[in-house]
Amino acid sequence: MAQQAESGPGPDLSLGVTLADFGGRQVLRGHVGKKAVMLVRLGDEVLAVGAKCTHYQGPLDQGLVVGDTVRCPLHHACFSLRTGEALGAPAFDPLPCWQVETEGGRFVVRERLPAPAALSAAALPGQPRDIVIIGGGAAGFAAAEMLRRRGYGGRLTMLSADADAPCDRPNLSKDFLAGTAPEAWMPLKPADFYEKHAIGLQLGAAVTAIDRAGRRLSLAEGQSLGFDRLLIATGAEPVRPPIPGAGLPHVFTLRSLADSRAIAAAAAGAKSAVVLGSGFIGLEVAAALRTRGLEVHVVSQDVRPLGRVLGRELGDFIRALHESHGVRFHMQASIAEIGAGSVRLTTGDALPADLVVLGVGVRPRTALAEAAGLAVDRGILVDERLQTAEPGIFAAGDVARWPGGEAGALMRVEHWVVAERQGQIAAENMLGAARPYRDVPFFWSAHYDATIRYVGHAGAWDAVAIDGAIAARDASVSYLLGGRVQAVATLGRDAEALARARHLGGSAG
Repeated sequence: MAQQAESGPGPDLSLGVTLADFGGRQVLRGHVGKKAVMLVRLGDEVLAVGAKCTHYQGPLDQGLVVGDTVRCPLHHACFSLRTGEALGAPAFDPLPCWQVETEGGRFVVRERLPAPAALSAAALPGQPRDIVIIGGGAAGFAAAEMLRRRGYGGRLTMLSADADAPCDRPNLSKDFLAGTAPEAWMPLKPADFYEKHAIGLQLGAAVTAIDRAGRRLSLAEGQSLGFDRLLIATGAEPVRPPIPGAGLPHVFTLRSLADSRAIAAAAAGAKSAVVLGSGFIGLEVAAALRTRGLEVHVVSQDVRPLGRVLGRELGDFIRALHESHGVRFHMQASIAEIGAGSVRLTTGDALPADLVVLGVGVRPRTALAEAAGLAVDRGILVDERLQTAEPGIFAAGDVARWPGGEAGALMRVEHWVVAERQGQIAAENMLGAARPYRDVPFFWSAHYDATIRYVGHAGAWDAVAIDGAIAARDASVSYLLGGRVQAVATLGRDAEALARARHLGGSAG
């Protein structure tokens, strides 16, 4: 997970502070007892909330205040400053809130306020009786959590083909694979969460067919399940190139917690690894395996790592960073054959390989939707509310293609936070909210001690503008098309990433 130094403890807010203590700033971080608390000025009003993001404890006082919300600088979670509610993933748990009183020109933080009461199911007239979610990834989990948070009281079923409960998938190629994060950190929620919130999570449940007219699903073991509303959040599956030897037991792809466990187990007895692919997954796996002490080779058909996403300058920086940690690159090459303890490249070179990880991308899992007659074109086609052309059937996450680009151009984005937020919007829309999904795409990628934050979406660009120094890890890189900024990547400028996201689309997404 990303780490960032916290701000100092600041003043004891229970003793009170004055406007002068803010020093002209909107936010003042302090403490109440041992709790980190921040005060936020909204006009003449001062509000007090917890100073740490509930996702990965990011310092919210270094984030961005927009209206009566605050965005975390690490992973862009969004919270209400009035209620503490986690309005936007990747955080789901609310911030604590405190009572603020004014005494003789001083703002004094008093008792902690009770959490807002959960919405009652009675507040949702005409709610559907049965909602089914296909998929136990980011979008599926976020939808289930939001449905219950918004007071949905009907039957809620989540069908996941995975053997494990929804987990923190970004960490599968980062700290967990590196061996620096315990498995206890991986579940998005503890096991009793699903029972407590009456979410019927069924693991290892494969859906074989969707009957649109009859509003029923067929499962692999012969059961059928009815629905009034359906969310298809089947995600994407790793591409496995037809390489001779790709089926050997020491060859892996990475998508699930089981995959990451298997790679970690193989790495425990290995000395060398070959990673095919120089995208985000491939490079994060390479970094994790280097942390474990393996000799790591990255093989890629590209000219430079991440060049197609981040361009020449950042791509060259990332390559040099990995090389400084001992990773060896074999660019403009591929694997011709995989053997028991080595691989042969298309260049003729042979590399030692006690384990091989294929990280050449993913493809959306659309077969189920296509067989049901839903419109599919490089993803399941949905409108801006994430509903398919079939009323009551929605799609979200890696599998969905929605009108989110310039002039409503269709786009499909494989980002964790995008999937979670689409799940949240789809959930509200299944309950009748009719909210368009308009968040600016965002992702982060960690490479050793450097983290890139990327906002927007640049499928193509004709110019790159760099502010700062990439080598010094203090820079923003803007990707422009026809003079308009499409996306921005930052190094060491977390607050700027938040501000640029807001500028790109009116959201700190």
